Amino acid sequence: QVQLVESGGGLVQAGGSLRLSCAVSGNIPMINVRNWYRQASGKQRELVATLIRGGSTNYADSVKGRFTISRDNAGNTMYLQMNNLKPEDTAIYYCNLKDWVGKAYWGQGTQVTVSS
Repeated sequence: QVQLVESGGGLVQAGGSLRLSCAVSGNIPMINVRNWYRQASGKQRELVATLIRGGSTNYADSVKGRFTISRDNAGNTMYLQMNNLKPEDTAIYYCNLKDWVGKAYWGQGTQVTVSS
């Protein structure tokens, strides 16, 4: 059974940094896309960062230059390095994977709170 478990969230002051991790267990055939999403209270879930098989990345305009998505060499863990955090980054952050047929897998989310 596939499981995605996020960690690394917490409370940080504006300007600070956090590194989120997403540990993947179980067998996912040929992961094509790795994503980080977030959902702030009362808002829709939004795509924050994408890492495509082959190494290219995409970021939401609101986080460009501040967030970096990556994975370990084995592909078992993905990361979101978040620097220069702002209060508007406060949200629950979710990792998401899509396999080669487009099946999506989700983690349970980790809370990030940025105080001003």
